[in-house]
Amino acid sequence: MVLFTIGYGGRTADELLALLHDHGVRTIADVRLRPDRASMGIWVRARTSDKGIERVLGSAGIGYQSLVELGNLFLEHPDWREPYRELLARSGDLLTARLRELAGPVCLLCAERRASDCHRTLVAEWVAAHTGEAVVHIE
Repeated sequence: MVLFTIGYGGRTADELLALLHDHGVRTIADVRLRPDRASMGIWVRARTSDKGIERVLGSAGIGYQSLVELGNLFLEHPDWREPYRELLARSGDLLTARLRELAGPVCLLCAERRASDCHRTLVAEWVAAHTGEAVVHIE
């Protein structure tokens, strides 16, 4: 199995959907801490699924699940990677439990376009190390 990751930053809906379809993604796992922030435009998680990111993905036949428990609590820290790795080391099984229940192929979604700038890379690395899944960062 393969776990994909992608960032929507700077992408149009059509571009993101094309990339997801090209990779056969069935479900988006949104790993943003605050997917409901209005400043995110079409990528906001609205109160109802007929708006925002759920509408965009649903119109393309892609499922959506918000996993706020995988959000980056340490984003404001100068070196957020170390405390986030520690969090995964201590609680990774619990934090990724709902991720394992999703219909695959699954793609972790966050805001940062480049995977190297985003905590989703750390989540994907943890999952790969504990499940043997391959990771593909859609750039």
